[in-house]
Amino acid sequence: MSTLDPGQRPLAAIGFGAPAVPLLQRLEQAFDGLRVRWPHGEESSEAWMARCWPEVSAIVAVGACGLVTRLVAPLLTNKHSDPAVVVVDPRGRWVVPLLGGHGAGGEALASALAALLGGTVVSTGQSASEGRLALDAFGTAWGWRQGEGDWSALMVSAAREAGAWPVWQDAGQTRWLQLEAARDLIPSPWPSQDGPPAPGALGITPRAGEGCRWHPPCLWLGMGCERHTSLQVLEGLVDATLASEGLAPEAVAGLASCTRKGDEAALLALAERRGWPLRLHSAEALAAVAVPNPSAAVEREMGTPSVAEAAALLAAAQAEAEPGQDPPLPPLDRLVVPKRIRRAEGEGRGAATLAIARSERQWAPRRGGLHLVGGGPGALHLLTPDARKALAQCVVWVGYGPYLDLLDPLRRPDQLRLEGRLTEERGRCMEALDLARQGLAVALVSSGDSGIYGMAGLALELWLALPELDRPPFEVHPGVSALQMAAARVGAPLMHDFCTISLSDRLTPWPLIERRLAAAAEGDFVVALYNPRSRDRHWQLERARQLLLAHRPPSTPVVLARQLSREGERHLISTLATFPAEAVDMLTLVLVGNSQTLERDGRLLTPRGYPPVAGDSKSG
Repeated sequence: MSTLDPGQRPLAAIGFGAPAVPLLQRLEQAFDGLRVRWPHGEESSEAWMARCWPEVSAIVAVGACGLVTRLVAPLLTNKHSDPAVVVVDPRGRWVVPLLGGHGAGGEALASALAALLGGTVVSTGQSASEGRLALDAFGTAWGWRQGEGDWSALMVSAAREAGAWPVWQDAGQTRWLQLEAARDLIPSPWPSQDGPPAPGALGITPRAGEGCRWHPPCLWLGMGCERHTSLQVLEGLVDATLASEGLAPEAVAGLASCTRKGDEAALLALAERRGWPLRLHSAEALAAVAVPNPSAAVEREMGTPSVAEAAALLAAAQAEAEPGQDPPLPPLDRLVVPKRIRRAEGEGRGAATLAIARSERQWAPRRGGLHLVGGGPGALHLLTPDARKALAQCVVWVGYGPYLDLLDPLRRPDQLRLEGRLTEERGRCMEALDLARQGLAVALVSSGDSGIYGMAGLALELWLALPELDRPPFEVHPGVSALQMAAARVGAPLMHDFCTISLSDRLTPWPLIERRLAAAAEGDFVVALYNPRSRDRHWQLERARQLLLAHRPPSTPVVLARQLSREGERHLISTLATFPAEAVDMLTLVLVGNSQTLERDGRLLTPRGYPPVAGDSKSG
């Protein structure tokens, strides 16, 4: 099971009639926590829909569009609060985002469902049909939060103009400008600090103000307080400070304080109520941060001359730290609001301090996710439904260029492709993980299966090096490996024990590879050799042949499988003694049988040794 946005409200699905049941069962297996109303349930469809309507993010209806339209019509309130509604025919051929295509994520869900079911999205929305970004929705995929504004009027104006639209941005990810779907969005003149942007412009900024704005989460609120301070004091201080400084609450990435405040009830309640993560720093770490307003009294009490300012600065720096590295000491210019103090009035009690720092990167790992996608051997029809669904829901695809080329027919204009060279695995993992920490759903693509000589291991290593608070959701989506594909092409050579060994000594010392080859030969395993031969590594394959020949007959069948399921595919069945090593390259998998493997009529079989069936003359 999987979900690409664990923080959102649950999904629901409803079916009409017995033909809907198989598809509902597939959806139940594919989505965690799916609420299902099965056909002919005790509760009426109307009652079930009314109960679920305010509680779910989207409803998938398996049935006719007309029936679903009449069912949801009495429940409609407004496009910003209603759940998305996606209609699917019982055979999964057509997927229609009926309601909430933009803001509620109906079109994104429809794309994921079509990928999962092998269907086709039927979208009548102007943005989707023209391959353009929906101004009132695209920011969500980039980790931003939507501010107040007349978004409906913006969309009407943009549709009427049907041309270039001004956008100004002073925070958050800017890679979205590389999207094909962003071709008509152009940077507008930069607004002054106090003045508004150009009329009708869309803003991407932590600043509050007139017009429609997306707010990247880049502000860190450092807070200190007296013991048992009231929640109303903290909330009043936060709200008044943000308002007076013209900063949007939607741009807040999280709270930060001293470790000793980790049990402060009001601070914990503030974090939970606002949905803000809470970073806690030791007094020693805070004391090392230079601040403009240190306090000797705070130092005597807390062991650091600053809590609010130092915590805000340190949290902003930590949001930018590379995996496994301590954050550098932050510069003072990151502090956008020096500490403010608020004391209780009326029924409240206690006092609190607040400072605000701004990180260079946006930070929202709970909104993003890192998805290790196995692209399979190459042909799109061999891509697993789970991998297709992940690719459909990720806004960025990261991978080695030739692997992305194979999947590119599935990429939409609103999805970004970032490619690297073959030897830059760590850089690709770091880039993908960094984007996921910023709130983007990112697909890190490998050929075959991501967990078999792919990127899953390195990505997980870097993910584990992050503090728990900084870790985005991590999910591996399996693919068909070259080993499986080669075996399928020639019969059943993997019916008994087998192993895989890479002959590349770029990451593994050759003596260790030799020990593994010798052990596999002596253990009589079927052996799949990955990375068998390249221009600079031409002798290792011959050495592997000699080690295997020491323990199995020269006539042992060998398969050379090249470019499996891709253009130019070919495979050759030979023997261990005679296979042409010069025909092998990095695009070839070498599959060596064990002592029992036999070749017959162009097929390979490694017998499992099943006992004969009683009374079966053919097996006697």
